[in-house]
Amino acid sequence: MPRRIHILLTQDRDALAAALSPDSATARLEVQMLLQEVLGVSRAYLMAHPEQVLSEVQATRYHTLLQRRLKGEPLAYILGEREFFGLNFKVSPATLIPRPDTELLVELALQLIPPNTPQQILDLGTGTGAIALAIAHARPDIVMTAVDASPAALEIARENAARLNCRNVRCVQSDWFSALNKDERFDLVLSNPPYIAEADPHLQQGDLRFEPRSALAAGAEGLDDLRHIIATARDHLRIGGWLLLEHGYDQAARVRDLLAEAGYTDIYSARDLGGIERVSGGRFPV
Repeated sequence: MPRRIHILLTQDRDALAAALSPDSATARLEVQMLLQEVLGVSRAYLMAHPEQVLSEVQATRYHTLLQRRLKGEPLAYILGEREFFGLNFKVSPATLIPRPDTELLVELALQLIPPNTPQQILDLGTGTGAIALAIAHARPDIVMTAVDASPAALEIARENAARLNCRNVRCVQSDWFSALNKDERFDLVLSNPPYIAEADPHLQQGDLRFEPRSALAAGAEGLDDLRHIIATARDHLRIGGWLLLEHGYDQAARVRDLLAEAGYTDIYSARDLGGIERVSGGRFPV
């Protein structure tokens, strides 16, 4: 088994590209990240020491991690973390993997939260806490409530809050709004809920095969949880408060209709960097 860094970078880049079909640059980057994890070094170090030979222990661990990736296991689960909105988050198979598309939801939320303003914000289905903590980190004066029905996911969110020293976040185990006090009101409610149709073939492909199904699928159309949140959020929004929801690539029009049917105003959808309507929102009538 070859142990030199430059040989591994070339050989295993090709193996990953053949097994998982990423482009060559992505496959090489993944090999670099596995080597960084095993050696505890930076990417620059790998580039500066291409002739370094891995020890037997290092080579064995690297090979084990590579085999997991070759079988399709998400790199984030193998490494135990993922970067989101410039912050590093612990992840586990109990949580969804934070994705760049969801950063749009954070950006739109921050536009609605003035700096140095003590608002009450609610993140539904927080998972790793990535959305809640990215917002709380950028707006330290707010009080963020992050809820999730999964105790395992909520524990990851708490660990991430501690890692990021976000003391303005409270984590609550709740099936959506069920465990919140009936009189709790928020200036902004946001969520990246399950929105994939249960029969969607994408659930059997790529990283989605390994992620918790309960955090992905929501009924025959993928709209069950979106409907519930839209119908219930009004009971927990302050007058003039906003509801922001991430949804599927083809669901924006339907979500806007649901918001209108529920009586929200100033309804709109926002596009992600790929031009897809990724987030829709509305305002509780003033």
